[in-house]
Amino acid sequence: MPGPTFGFVSSENVPLFTDLYELRMMQGYANRDHNPRATFSLFVRDLPTNRGYMVAAGLEQAIHYLESLSFDDRALEYLSEQEFDDAFLERLADFEFTGEVRGLPEGTLVFANEPLLEVTAPILQAQLLETVLINQMGYQSLIATKASRMRDVIDRTGNDQRLVDFGSRRAHGTDAGMKAARAAYIGGFNATSNVAAGEAFGIPVSGTMAHSWVQSFDRERDAFEAFVGEYGDDSVLLIDTYDTVRGAEIAKEVAEGVDVSLRGVRLDSGDLPALSKAVDEVIPEVDQFISSGIDEYAIREFFDRDGIAAGFGPGTALVTSTDAPKVEGVYKLVAVERDGEMRPTMKLSPGKVTYPGAKSVRRTEADGQYAGDTLGLRDEELAGAEQLVTVFEGGDRVYELPDIDDIRDTARENRRKLPDEHRRIEAPDPYDVRISDGLRQETEELRERLESRISE
Repeated sequence: MPGPTFGFVSSENVPLFTDLYELRMMQGYANRDHNPRATFSLFVRDLPTNRGYMVAAGLEQAIHYLESLSFDDRALEYLSEQEFDDAFLERLADFEFTGEVRGLPEGTLVFANEPLLEVTAPILQAQLLETVLINQMGYQSLIATKASRMRDVIDRTGNDQRLVDFGSRRAHGTDAGMKAARAAYIGGFNATSNVAAGEAFGIPVSGTMAHSWVQSFDRERDAFEAFVGEYGDDSVLLIDTYDTVRGAEIAKEVAEGVDVSLRGVRLDSGDLPALSKAVDEVIPEVDQFISSGIDEYAIREFFDRDGIAAGFGPGTALVTSTDAPKVEGVYKLVAVERDGEMRPTMKLSPGKVTYPGAKSVRRTEADGQYAGDTLGLRDEELAGAEQLVTVFEGGDRVYELPDIDDIRDTARENRRKLPDEHRRIEAPDPYDVRISDGLRQETEELRERLESRISE
């Protein structure tokens, strides 16, 4: 039996972060000498609930995965225990990605059926990537979109309030907590409470105090005096452990007693809009930070009720995207090499039909706003700006990774270009994604050919 382990994915075991059927297919390809070039497309068929758009995120992690992907002795030994062939394991020992990748830069808005990523490589290589790519790009795009919606509510009705990710403890595992912090920053957050995420991704970190600090002292006043004595003007006091308004009064008295200008106070329970106004009557010069059950809907209600805040700390609702907790990312074969040529292919499964061929995504603008997209074939002449960029050629990365702050700026600029009706947090109008004439014709002709073979 293996010893205790934290269960994290590292560079040593990441090639095993795949579904067993991927490796079984790979071994079959190898043993049958069937290794044509293939194009796989990663996309979502439908946007999550109440989403008029998604924010693409996770490309940096996909790139790192492809650049570091190799099977070491530990991985090969485990696969040997799973009774994979020695010849196949020898092939895995020399595994190296040699293909092409095109993808959406992080921060780009993406809509249903548009590729987040397309991989063209020998099928034995491309097949392996499915699980990790869906995992990394689907989850981060989901959370970046949730964060973007919160930032958008503030942009529309607030006063540039700060957003700080408080969600690590409620995330579905440590990796999810880390990636949620990164995705939230891309979507428009200002900081995270997660120190590891701050170190890993260069995100600002921020924190206050917990109720346990207050409860550990005999009196609330003693707790505030101790904290202010430790952190001075950088103190943010949690004032709702017992009585929120009285806590505000004590915080004011403590700060005045030692001539400290508090950086802020935090409210974490109760009728937050009403309490924030009551606290403002006591300490109008001190910023209020609001947490507990915060999401885009709560922020909207807070502003609708004239609540007073300098910032919000979303947690559970952010990292689990509570109102829309999943994105159905898929990685589908859309073209395969036959007789020396790349030939389009597609599924005909009911409800899961795919568009064939490598794609182009063209976006048009009018008066500074997005006016619609065209999803077409890669080599088709279409109007608008191409959204997909080349990331790998011949296995080598040719794409320069942007700074995370630049990605965050891209997401904000993209969101502001999207017309208001597509950005509503409830019942947004569908954005216009037109299927090009060439792609429509290719789809219809291929469907006829495939259906004619069903009885063969």
